[in-house]
Amino acid sequence: MNTPAPAEVPRLEDKTIQPIPLNERHGKARDLFTIWFGSNIMIMTIVTGGLATTVFGLSFVPAVVAIIIGNLLGGIFMALHSAQGPQLGVAQMIQTRGQFGSFGALLIVVIVVIMYVGFFAANLVFGGEAMAAVSPGISVDGGIVIIGVVSVIATIFGYRLIHAYARVLSVAAGLALLLSFGWILLVHGLPSNFLEQGNFNWVGFMGTISVSALWQLAYAPYVSDYSRYMPQGTGSAPAFWASYSGCVLGTLFPMILGALVGTLAVTMSAGDVEIVGSLGALLQPWTLIIVGIFCLGVAASNAMNLYCGVLCALTIWQTFKPTWLPRAKTRSVAAVVLFTLAVLIALFARDNFILFYTNFLSFLMYVLVPWTAINLVDYYLLQHGDYRVEDFFKRDGGVYGRFNWVAIGSYVAGALIQVPFSATAVYTGPLAAAMGGVDISWIVGLVVVAPLYYLAARIFPKKTKAAPFPSPTVTADLI
Repeated sequence: MNTPAPAEVPRLEDKTIQPIPLNERHGKARDLFTIWFGSNIMIMTIVTGGLATTVFGLSFVPAVVAIIIGNLLGGIFMALHSAQGPQLGVAQMIQTRGQFGSFGALLIVVIVVIMYVGFFAANLVFGGEAMAAVSPGISVDGGIVIIGVVSVIATIFGYRLIHAYARVLSVAAGLALLLSFGWILLVHGLPSNFLEQGNFNWVGFMGTISVSALWQLAYAPYVSDYSRYMPQGTGSAPAFWASYSGCVLGTLFPMILGALVGTLAVTMSAGDVEIVGSLGALLQPWTLIIVGIFCLGVAASNAMNLYCGVLCALTIWQTFKPTWLPRAKTRSVAAVVLFTLAVLIALFARDNFILFYTNFLSFLMYVLVPWTAINLVDYYLLQHGDYRVEDFFKRDGGVYGRFNWVAIGSYVAGALIQVPFSATAVYTGPLAAAMGGVDISWIVGLVVVAPLYYLAARIFPKKTKAAPFPSPTVTADLI
């Protein structure tokens, strides 16, 4: 097969949800390492790690063990989704039509848009608080707006700028993280009773594993959006390992830093613990530089959230108007709309945001786990990566239909089966209560949904089998 001559890829990305032609594919697998490593070293990752020793009450050692377990497990699912991008050349939520049907996929896409806006708002709050802590002349609200504007600009320029931004952050934020550990451990030092703070409890331990795994799982609905421009010959294994190592390492160490800061904050304070403020106090006189770099990471992560949120919003509209394939101008307008919504949430909810954030993470776990199980089983075990990409853009869904009730039924069953095992501030299921409040709902969801969907799809196969689709070049007429 002749390889098409590479085309000049514009710096201002002109694609949105269209398949990426082979002659516009570019980049190497190592680019997937830097985008996930650099974008994860930020304030919100540190705050999330701090939940282990503050909200969950763990001592430092079990907190670190739980953080490691959660990230290593969750990263597997995230990286398996990333490996789909080079093969299909489309955004993840477009590809979800291959499992749920053209209209059935809306169930997932709408939930994912809510997720993006929620994470965007959370990043804005934590980033705004960090900017206010290190720059007295900037209010929290001012920091929220500044970080949001930077994120919007990156989203407007699109894929290439976001990748370049993450490459710079991989070095800058990596050095800032190293300096943070060195300064706190070697210069500031640890109190003699450091390891005596907190305790081991199964509720907190499993809660920390769940939050850490969810951090990785939350990337699943859009991780392949950042690998879809990769050459089709990149290979699944290189894409998997680059994404896995970048995201796990980029998340693991900031979370451990958060657990460290949380333990020290509990040691030094008898009242409410504030991770961002405690981090700033521990890093003096380097606070302005280090936290400033971490704030740049917030803007990078938010640009990624906003970029993919926009792709999902455009996917929703395109479902009802199949001939409409938006370009850069439409992406820019949609970015401003979602940015405005997220800023309003951040400004109005910031005073009690930790409670909102922990409940938000619990909600995401219940709705993402069934989808990721169905998607991965379908891609790797049923279709083996062979999809008719052109059918993703048809009103009737082509061979995938408007609704795939096998996938939809499995998804609903997966969400419901988790309820008795869930334990949140809002609701604790009977089985979770019987286990002392330990939440294993997401584990149950994965164990149940994966075989359920596999068996149901075998028993009730699609009426028309999708032929292998070697490349998206035939979609040129759609672009």
